[in-house]
Amino acid sequence: MKSGNHHPPRDELLAFLHERQRSNPQNYLCPADLVAAAERFALPVAAVRDAVTFYSMFSLKPRGRHVIRLCESPNCHLAGAWSVLEELRAQLGVGVGGTSPDGLFTLELTSCLGVCGVAPAMMIDEEIYGNLNPPRVREILQAYKEER
Repeated sequence: MKSGNHHPPRDELLAFLHERQRSNPQNYLCPADLVAAAERFALPVAAVRDAVTFYSMFSLKPRGRHVIRLCESPNCHLAGAWSVLEELRAQLGVGVGGTSPDGLFTLELTSCLGVCGVAPAMMIDEEIYGNLNPPRVREILQAYKEER
């Protein structure tokens, strides 16, 4: 454990937290993960929690194995994101913030994915999918289901 006033570079802390979250089958950071990060980097648990709640890629509650983030920016909205959202809701059987009954997907919204040229877009884990429409959404979700 490090001592003194040394604070780890933010990237080291975030990498540690990402690894802990990835290794959790329910895709979230539990209280023990926050304590482990605090001990490893000699930080108060509250400082670790602040970092976790600041970044939308982290979660303090269980999620599906794959996290779907649908872009709700104006470009995506105008290009048809809401028909994509309706298809995701229908296919997953959940609303925004919910996890599919099989535990495979959690559905979230995000402000912008930075890929306006291929709107509407969504990100599943770290993979971005653009030029979406309901049939393409069904095809993408089926590929993830078959991967199981």
